[in-house]
Amino acid sequence: MKRLYNLVDAKILKSNLMNESFARKTISFYRYYILESPEEFRDQLYKAWSELNCFGRIYIAKEGINAQMSVPEDQFENFLQTLNEYKIFENIPIKYAIEDNGKSFYKLSIKVKSKLVADGLSDDSFDVTNVGNHLDAHEFHNLVESGEHIVVDMRNHYESEIGHFKGALCPEVDTFREEIVLVKDMLADQKDKKILLYCTGGIRCEKASAFLKHHGFNDVNQLHGGILEYARTIKKLNLESNFIGKNFVFDERLGESVNGQIISHCHQCGNSCDIHVNCANELCHVLFLQCNECADKFENCCSSACCNIKNADEQEKQNYRLQADRKFGNRQIYRKSFLLTKKNTFAPSEIQIK
Repeated sequence: MKRLYNLVDAKILKSNLMNESFARKTISFYRYYILESPEEFRDQLYKAWSELNCFGRIYIAKEGINAQMSVPEDQFENFLQTLNEYKIFENIPIKYAIEDNGKSFYKLSIKVKSKLVADGLSDDSFDVTNVGNHLDAHEFHNLVESGEHIVVDMRNHYESEIGHFKGALCPEVDTFREEIVLVKDMLADQKDKKILLYCTGGIRCEKASAFLKHHGFNDVNQLHGGILEYARTIKKLNLESNFIGKNFVFDERLGESVNGQIISHCHQCGNSCDIHVNCANELCHVLFLQCNECADKFENCCSSACCNIKNADEQEKQNYRLQADRKFGNRQIYRKSFLLTKKNTFAPSEIQIK
């Protein structure tokens, strides 16, 4: 029986990916659809897609599927054929990456979750199918262009920081769970205004628009296909993009430029930068923006303190893990409302390793 999960070390898989001689396509798709047996469906997809050498991160729940994938170009037609075997995929919109180097994923991961999007809400409390009005990319473009409506970014802060629609409300949150309630409260006195929601591919807006409508918002609209479809359409129509900067993606690329602008800054020196990295200190691993100069200076770490820990021997690291008086990995340090220097002013001497 074919193994239904990966056991190969990530370093080996990444090396294999970089040495591939063929091209890949990065795609994404989602659909809310009631599944009777998510686990069985998961195993069927893993068998089919692993045989085609597909990679990706796929979440399956009783409410449907959410997938980001990397498919070999020479297997793409075979991949599409596997979709035809299941009703859930009937006429499903597939979104293609804006910028694609074929190195977005290095393994196939398919997980069964309780929900496709972690929102912390009880779906029994509102009708999740009563979603907002779907706007195509051109319609959404014109409404944003008018400047007369409320545009809301339904993504996390670290996503909107590097790219967003002009004039959009970009809540400083780290999770969709935080944002969906915060947006409702922030706009509580504007329920009769036209609300324009957007996210990466559209799935978060499906849930958010239904939630807002349930709470009395009268004119809720969402960008169908998300930023991915918007970028492709605007380019095709030769229009100036109302999305500025880079679109954050949850794969090895971490971002793809939409209009070529860099609107964000290095969290350490403040210079223009839109490169997301994870701190090289394994005890931290916080996601932050770092320019090449600061990467050299801090050895790919988010602070001198983390650099010090990264270079400690294994026994010192183990001792440090047992300490509870200092906690790293707090992304809030890098929000606009916090002093960017907080984490970088830690000196190596502040780290007490016994």
